[in-house]
Amino acid sequence: MNERIITSDACVAEGAAALAQMEPRFAWALDQMGPLPLRLRGDGFPALLSAIVGQQISTSAAAAIWSWLETAKLTGPRKAKWASDDDLRACGLSTPKIRYVRALSDAKINYKALRDMPTEDVLKTLVAVPGIGPWTAEIYVMFSLGRADVFPPGDLALQEAARILFDLPERPKERAFREMSLAWAPWRSVAARILWAYYRVAKDREGIR
Repeated sequence: MNERIITSDACVAEGAAALAQMEPRFAWALDQMGPLPLRLRGDGFPALLSAIVGQQISTSAAAAIWSWLETAKLTGPRKAKWASDDDLRACGLSTPKIRYVRALSDAKINYKALRDMPTEDVLKTLVAVPGIGPWTAEIYVMFSLGRADVFPPGDLALQEAARILFDLPERPKERAFREMSLAWAPWRSVAARILWAYYRVAKDREGIR
């Protein structure tokens, strides 16, 4: 596998500099912000479990549920697999998410092997698991595996940031946004970091919700 892996703040800075050269709007946005965050995290079962926990709920609610799961020692695949529905529900998981946790526990993913697989193969492996959609898989590949050229076009914050930064009439649809992001290769993961950071700037300035 010859894909670029982001391992440090220096990698992010390199990508940001390249994007600023190829796209003046990125250069302008970067001038409005400080250094971009690295945002790397661990990989494996806990990382995907955390992503499932956080789907469609607030950051604070996800943090609370994760804390309860950690206290109950239910963040590993074996413990999660053998926990009762009542145990998982007591930690704040909904019935659909309990089903997704069990599917993830049964998936027998070789997380170590994912580190050396091409990105497209990793994405196919992950989305085959119930409860893991494209966005969750792309976020895992970006931040748990550090791939430099991945972009999650279904992310609403990225869509809104692009609408404002590129002066679009509306938020780009997912398919069109994916096509748009191709111009930012081989640093699409850094382009996403720029847009997320710019979203926070624009949100404060324009009162976006």
